[in-house]
Amino acid sequence: MEGAAASPQPSDCKPSKSTQKPGRPGNDQVHSWTLVTSQALDTTWRVAKGSVTLAVSFLVGTLCYFRRLHLYLGHRLKRWIGYLQRRFKRNLSVEAEVDLLSHCAREWKGETPHAKLMRKAYEELFWRRHIKCVRQVRRDNYNTLRSVLFQIFSQGLSFPSWMKEKDIAKLPEKLLFSQGCNWIQQYSFGPEKYTGSNVFGKLRKCVELLKAQWTEFSGIKDYHKRGSMCNILFSDAILEYQLYEALKFIMLYQVTEAYEQMKTEKAIPSLFRLLFTRETSSDPLSFMMNHLNSVGDTCGLEQIDMFVLGYSLEVKIKVFRLFRFNSRDFEVCYPEESLREWPEVSLLTENDCHYHIPVF
Repeated sequence: MEGAAASPQPSDCKPSKSTQKPGRPGNDQVHSWTLVTSQALDTTWRVAKGSVTLAVSFLVGTLCYFRRLHLYLGHRLKRWIGYLQRRFKRNLSVEAEVDLLSHCAREWKGETPHAKLMRKAYEELFWRRHIKCVRQVRRDNYNTLRSVLFQIFSQGLSFPSWMKEKDIAKLPEKLLFSQGCNWIQQYSFGPEKYTGSNVFGKLRKCVELLKAQWTEFSGIKDYHKRGSMCNILFSDAILEYQLYEALKFIMLYQVTEAYEQMKTEKAIPSLFRLLFTRETSSDPLSFMMNHLNSVGDTCGLEQIDMFVLGYSLEVKIKVFRLFRFNSRDFEVCYPEESLREWPEVSLLTENDCHYHIPVF
């Protein structure tokens, strides 16, 4: 065993420089700075990402809030505008112009014989009578008076000749003191059952208002200005009703004048003779009590009354009676024969009860 080679003993010698891999301080420093920078960037990104996310969330929340606020305010504003429009429309007794055929299509959709007749009548007005639009008039018991007076004012027509010769504001007292018509104290102002000695003062105020308004409108030459003023006047119910009561009184005055002339065997227009042959209007008192007092309250004007209205205002009232299409009564005039070249106002009706204003 002695001859055996001795096992190699571990050497205590350090490896040579050629085989040693010593650490490099420069590389460790770079690695350290890279790590720190990466960590700093990562931290900065997380902070920035969180801030951006928070900012975006806040912005989205703000936008959603303002959107809901906008929708809420828009809804409230729409309701308020709708309320004002409905209120204004309710007050405006003569509505704005609308297309005639569109109005017809909206009102007469069925296939009944009457609906077909009405559509043909509207087509006749549109294509042959050159009526392109219509203004609807409030359906109350002043409807006829409103339809006529609106056109007188909107056209700027002048006073009737007989009104120019008299102070119409004094006509109520004249009937009482000159002609002894004390029964006029029973005059009724539409739905207001007003009687007594103060009726003269009330009638005088109504007639004075009519005179002032008529004078003002007839002096305006600009059509659009008259239209704007009509819209204002015909949205004031109190002033309107005073004007209509003035028209009623003027009709009563003319009937009384014709009756006094008839008693003295003077010539009077045939329409008054026709009026006095009616049992319910054989004299001015019965005409007032049985017919005129109800106008504005329980009924409107009848056809014979429209003759008196046209004569009193010296206008020819042309009426297209649509329900009488294809008959001789489709187009009628009140009065049928005017004494002079009176100006013309036009109405259309579907039932002889309510009238609208055609626009040529």
